[in-house]
Amino acid sequence: MLLIKNSWATLSYGLLALFVVLIIVDVGSESEIKKVEEINEMRVIPALELNQIPSKEIHVVQSGENLSVIFEKYKVTLNSTYQIFKADKTGDVKNLQPGDRLEFSFLDSKIQSIRIIKSPFLEFQILILPEVTISRVEKMPDLIQSFKSGVIESSFYLTGLKETIPESVIMDLAYIFGWDIDFIFDIREGDKFKVLYETAYIDGVKVDNGSILFAEFFSKQRKFTAIRNKGKNKTWDYFNEKGESLEKAFLRAPLDFAYVSSHFNPNRRHPILNKIRAHNGVDYAAKRGVPIRATGDGVIESVGWKGGYGRSVVIRHGGDITTLYAHMEKYNSSLATGIKVKQGQTIGYVGDSGLATAPHLHYEFRVGDKRTDPLTVALPSALPLSKLQIADFQKLRLQYEEVSNALLLRDPNAPAFE
Repeated sequence: MLLIKNSWATLSYGLLALFVVLIIVDVGSESEIKKVEEINEMRVIPALELNQIPSKEIHVVQSGENLSVIFEKYKVTLNSTYQIFKADKTGDVKNLQPGDRLEFSFLDSKIQSIRIIKSPFLEFQILILPEVTISRVEKMPDLIQSFKSGVIESSFYLTGLKETIPESVIMDLAYIFGWDIDFIFDIREGDKFKVLYETAYIDGVKVDNGSILFAEFFSKQRKFTAIRNKGKNKTWDYFNEKGESLEKAFLRAPLDFAYVSSHFNPNRRHPILNKIRAHNGVDYAAKRGVPIRATGDGVIESVGWKGGYGRSVVIRHGGDITTLYAHMEKYNSSLATGIKVKQGQTIGYVGDSGLATAPHLHYEFRVGDKRTDPLTVALPSALPLSKLQIADFQKLRLQYEEVSNALLLRDPNAPAFE
């Protein structure tokens, strides 16, 4: 009997403990549920606040698009569009170009402002509310001087790329010295160069390679120097160490980078006709489609098919001088007889039209009826600096030389310049 009583007592205590545990668990669960509900209640954001969050949409202008169509796409009201066009007195805002960037800012689904970014240097800010206003914002870059040097192994262009010189600076350097140096015919392995140029930054970001300030080129025991200075019409020009202009009436070569495949030779045997036939110009071998540039200012005398020359352009310059460019693949579409062209302007593209065995440019330089070797003809220079400018110019030259020489000592190519 005592055993039975003890068993009932144990069972009673066990049931009581279980009941207490269930009550505690139930209370805890109810507490957790209430706690979760409270958190969810705290995270609810009213619909009104959601609509007031600022937002932005970006549009990059494509070819053929205009401002009216773009504004309609981004729900700019007709009244606002009218007010913007009315406030755009100069027409700079609506004169969009492919690549221009538009940023539309919204609040409460209503457009507040528009940014039209033309370039890293120029943008227009349009405020829609409370009334339409247009602000022109021009950003002035910080110009940081950069220095590079190199020793030519195969070609000037490839050496420049190897030395991490921006391609635009390589091309500018070739153009500046292009009045005196034929970068196709004159360049030799071991030739050296150094260049001091500007690099433009806006808000710490590189946006452009600026102008070349100072450069030297060492070729065939000769040193060529280029120093930027204010010249005619208060524009930047380039001069040698004596203040003489590097600019000539004609560029030495009509192509930037190629090689001479056939020289001026009055007794050359023609490769197709297989007979002695005077070669009254210079042939520049280059890839099909390479741009051909006018070597001097002038007027188009003829453009079209010209017998064995194939597709050709003849330009008449001052002093009874004409230049001929032959075997083109195609012409610059803007060319026509009587049209003026500028030195360095693209007039066509390398091909093999006419009596040609491979893509190349045939170039002739004529004075009157006399054909002259374009590689050796003396080219007249532009005006030098005036006597009043020389003193300041020489100070600038010495400054650039000191900076260049100091930076050269930190350059791995420095031993080659000793």
